[in-house]
Amino acid sequence: MARLGIEMISVFGLPPVEFVHLAADLGCRHISTGLTAAGYNPHGYAPFSLRDDAALRRATIAAMQERGITISLGEGMNVRAGSDVRDLAGDLDVMAELGAERINTVSLDPDLARSFDQFGILAEMVAARGMETTVEFAPSLSVPDLPTALDALRHVGRADFRLLVDTMHLVRSGAGAADLAALDPDLIGYIQFCDAPLEPRFESYFEESMFERVAPGEGELGLREIVAALPHDRVYALELPLRSEAEAGVGPHARLSKCVEAARRLLAEVHGESTANA
Repeated sequence: MARLGIEMISVFGLPPVEFVHLAADLGCRHISTGLTAAGYNPHGYAPFSLRDDAALRRATIAAMQERGITISLGEGMNVRAGSDVRDLAGDLDVMAELGAERINTVSLDPDLARSFDQFGILAEMVAARGMETTVEFAPSLSVPDLPTALDALRHVGRADFRLLVDTMHLVRSGAGAADLAALDPDLIGYIQFCDAPLEPRFESYFEESMFERVAPGEGELGLREIVAALPHDRVYALELPLRSEAEAGVGPHARLSKCVEAARRLLAEVHGESTANA
């Protein structure tokens, strides 16, 4: 049974304790987080650092325990040219302390062979802390598409190193439901869920993906077919930044409540079951 979550870029810098309460108020049970606030902050939230602020970590853990929320995805553990993922050990310790279920990674290093090696090192470090790793592909990243991501999985060769499927990135990179249906479902570890037009609306793909997406069922990605090809029991986390609404003064609860309801309807239609809050 699908489990709904909310991704951190959907809330534009909302501090973690408030994010926990927002997710619970919306009937979701999962959030993603980085260790610091994202750069875009239209509502003027106070900056935070889960890395440096032990009191904030304690408060976040307490709020999650109170509201029944888990961190389904830890973000920011990325491969970069000129850096080594071994330097992320301290950040991984913090994610483990927060109870994150998995860590997501992307590569911003154009050296694909080095990226694949770095993925393997990171996956081993993450597993040593009791978490799994997902790798994300997108047209704007060094791993641009599903075939390259599958090459990364084969290179790393670990059952706890799996795909993160972002529905917008999947389609915009040239794949779709048939490609997903051909995969072993165990290769898919996590789903970032949104809709979008088929044709880009921005000159920059990165800008569109980070700041302006569409609620499930309101775009042209063919989400019903995609969801039917995906495992039903994964977290479906709403990756739904809506900058235009935020800049019009619409707060995160009002922005995302309609998106949560749209996701529930679509998932229920495809799965033939209610979407779990577990």
